[in-house]
Amino acid sequence: MSAQLIASLITMVVMLHLFLGAISYIILLERKIAAWVQHRLGPNRTGLFWAQIPGLPKSLWGLGQPIADAIKNLVKEDFVTKGSDKILFILAPGLAVIPALIGWVIIPFGGYMTWGDTQILIGGAPINIGIIFVLATGSLAVYGIVLGGFASNNKYSFLGGLRATAQMVSYEIPLGMTVLIIILMYGTARADYLIEFQAGGVWNIFYQPILAIMFFICGLAECNRAPFDLAECEQELVGGFHTEYSSMKFALFFMGEYFHMITSAGIFTLLFLGGWDIIPFVKTLPAMGDQTSLLMGLAVVFIKIGVFVSKIGVLLALVMVIRWSLPRFRFDQLMRLAWQSLIPICMIMLILTGLVVFFGLNRWWLLPGNVAVVALIYVIMPYLPTGPAVNRRVQLEGSRFCPPATATVEA
Repeated sequence: MSAQLIASLITMVVMLHLFLGAISYIILLERKIAAWVQHRLGPNRTGLFWAQIPGLPKSLWGLGQPIADAIKNLVKEDFVTKGSDKILFILAPGLAVIPALIGWVIIPFGGYMTWGDTQILIGGAPINIGIIFVLATGSLAVYGIVLGGFASNNKYSFLGGLRATAQMVSYEIPLGMTVLIIILMYGTARADYLIEFQAGGVWNIFYQPILAIMFFICGLAECNRAPFDLAECEQELVGGFHTEYSSMKFALFFMGEYFHMITSAGIFTLLFLGGWDIIPFVKTLPAMGDQTSLLMGLAVVFIKIGVFVSKIGVLLALVMVIRWSLPRFRFDQLMRLAWQSLIPICMIMLILTGLVVFFGLNRWWLLPGNVAVVALIYVIMPYLPTGPAVNRRVQLEGSRFCPPATATVEA
């Protein structure tokens, strides 16, 4: 067996167990952030049951809450609704989780290290299709959601599945176009090369800020996160596609959402934040093959992993703050955002990047190009067709949209 294969197998085993443990505490983090945003305390009573550390509160700030939630999901009654397709009903949660995990096959979160005369990539397979593999596998997650809504024999679940289908099909287009533009910039789809081109230099978020914002928006939509959680919104669909799920089946859907969040944040870090690079414009970590010893190579790898994980943590916290800060879109507004805004802007950005690459210009020309695109949008927006006035303001007596009626005084 080659050194690369051994390193990849070890990485997969370790990552799987770390993911399963990290998901529980990411959920706890979201509950804490929700509490902070709403000026509450959040989960703070459940400690680690058997652990009592001198000088610290018995509850340990609620660190045992994820363990209690896991036990609860394991012992809760698990049922299958009457009239449902039992096989698809059982398979759907797994189909929602697996595609998000597969995406990490190509994410090189640890960079390269030297082992003898061999360069070993830590955290991803050095395959040529690279980032395209993530798009191909990540889009499969919609099947788990659709099948879960269809197999439940529940009209609310079915409507949630239909919404998820339309939403993911729509936002896959600008998501794929942003990745295509990055591939066009560097002429490669290999994830490790995309990081190496940014390391010690300019991160892509400085070249293409509009592209980074659109990729982040599409990532929220692909993960069904607020304000794009129309497939499961409680006010309209009770619980959406997972209304009839309970126990560990519901927990798998929940885990699938958070796995997709982590994967989306990892891809964003890879494409726009320089991957494991610490500071833009400054070379702080050795590149490929610069390690002089195995010990130094391991040290550099762990530093790179820490940097990569830290960036993912910041992005996850931002996603959680957005969820508890913004109201969700109406469904027609969500679809209009993709087809009338994101996709046309992506086409303009694709043409702009193509011109820069074709004429061999410096990539810094992309930044004023981004500014010009924003200015162009503001200029032509008032002249674009708006369609029916579905958002017209309702005149209500006493509101700011309707001045108060003046009283007439009889002579």
